[in-house]
Amino acid sequence: MELHHLRIFLSVFKNKSFSKASQELRLSQPTISEHIKTLEQELNCPLFERLGRKIIATREADALYNFALDLVERADSVKSVLGRFKKEVAGDLIIGASTIPGTYLLPERMAAFKRKHPAVSFQVRVGDSQEIVQQVLSHHILIGIVGSKITDAQISYTPFLEDELIFVAAPSIIRSARMHVNDLCRYPMLLREEGSGTRREAERLLQGQGFLYKNVHVAGIFGSTDAVKQAAIAGLGITILSKLAVTEELKHRLLTNIKLDIPPLKRMFYIATHRKRALPHLYSLFLDHLRSSS
Repeated sequence: MELHHLRIFLSVFKNKSFSKASQELRLSQPTISEHIKTLEQELNCPLFERLGRKIIATREADALYNFALDLVERADSVKSVLGRFKKEVAGDLIIGASTIPGTYLLPERMAAFKRKHPAVSFQVRVGDSQEIVQQVLSHHILIGIVGSKITDAQISYTPFLEDELIFVAAPSIIRSARMHVNDLCRYPMLLREEGSGTRREAERLLQGQGFLYKNVHVAGIFGSTDAVKQAAIAGLGITILSKLAVTEELKHRLLTNIKLDIPPLKRMFYIATHRKRALPHLYSLFLDHLRSSS
């Protein structure tokens, strides 16, 4: 059983698609199909059922997945260990991150890590906190940086960095930059989608101050921080965002920071890992780097 066959199998299994595996591995789709066919012949069992454009993993594929994952990771660990003798850290790091850490926190830390280890390359998968945690659970990624804890016994959360959530609006739509928290209900509100860590943490923190989102008039729900920012700049309503995300907009007075009569809304970013997965050496090094830079 050849290792590259197993790598291709893992990609097809995780992506549930030959075409997506083709894109991920930068191989042609016929090549992907041929490798899977060879593996099926070698194991004498079907691994995927083809239903038009969809594929469904068989019971045999489910049984093979953990074995293949363990074997590939062990092989990668061997390369990593041997690489230490050359005093060179090399390889690909695939990191998941919710919008704020993926956009405003990780790039600087990745650049610092790469200066130490030039042979390392990064791939960052950005999604909302719920999506990133789900990818850690399903073993698509080994490390995720999220702004909200999604309860699951299999996920370990390590505090990373503290953040502050602030209410902002275009200067033209608010009477004053200072207001009572309940005055927020007088203005249309712009929200992130429900899976967003920013929205989840804002609801939790504001509920502790007696403010309920159900009392607001929702002017729009958006799937990204930039979309919310642009809607706020256009005067569509007020919104709550990470202070990290609006530094330039506040500086150039495109947005105004609304001061409320409540304590600052602080939240933590977390490093999410799977409790049952041992991290390869390269990932352990990067995790140590993240912790030391927090």
